[in-house]
Formats: sequence, C-alpha cells, structure tokens
Amino acid sequence: MARILIVDDSPSQLMGIRRIVEKLGHEALTAEDGAAGVELAKKELPDLILMDVVMPNLNGFQATRSITREPTTKHIPVVLVTTKDQETDRMWGMRQGACAYLTKPFSEEELAKLILETLGSGDDPGPAAA
Repeated sequence: MARILIVDDSPSQLMGIRRIVEKLGHEALTAEDGAAGVELAKKELPDLILMDVVMPNLNGFQATRSITREPTTKHIPVVLVTTKDQETDRMWGMRQGACAYLTKPFSEEELAKLILETLGSGDDPGPAAA
C-alpha cells in the first residue's frame, strides 16, 4: 500500500480521485491548494503526488517545481492531473519536474493505470479497471 497525496482545489475532484486511490488499496492524503500540498508533502513524504494545476495561492506548476527541487521531497514522483491540455502546458509541467501528465476528464482506468505505472507496478490494474 502506498501513500498518495492528492492536491486539488475542487472538492468533487478530490473526492473522485480519493475514491479511485482507495479502491486500489492505497492511503489517500489530500490538500486543497498548492501551498498546502507542498507543506503536506514535506511533512508526510508520500509515495506519489497527484497534482492539479489551476489552484489558488500556489498553482500546480509552482508547487511541483518546489517539491521536485526540495532535497527532502525531490524523490517523490509528481503526476499533474489537470484540465490544461495544450502541448505547451504539458511541456512546461514536465520541465517543472512532473513525471507524468494526465488531462481531465480521465477515466478511472486511465488514472489507475498511471498510478500503478508510476509506483513501479505496471501490472494489471486490478478491480479498479473492471
């Protein structure tokens, strides 16, 4: 079981992603903006971070850059999960240190597969993909 931090300012998105994460058997931590996400990442050192981009206080690009450049958190993979679907957004997100980029809306199967691949499992996503 991995500990996965979900950072999103939308309560419905947080709840939906949390449901998928927990269905996969992982522990979900949540933060409602980028600044809170950075602080929680430093405090909890999760195994994976699912980061929205468009958020108040600190956007997901800024939060990702902060996490991936901080010595205590730079080992944590960050996946950007966002409505920003332009190629320039994707390239910029990867330059900030993200290891993957998933655009909303996404299917439960897409997110489950990405989580498993990022955590290094890459195997069959199991019941979440059924």
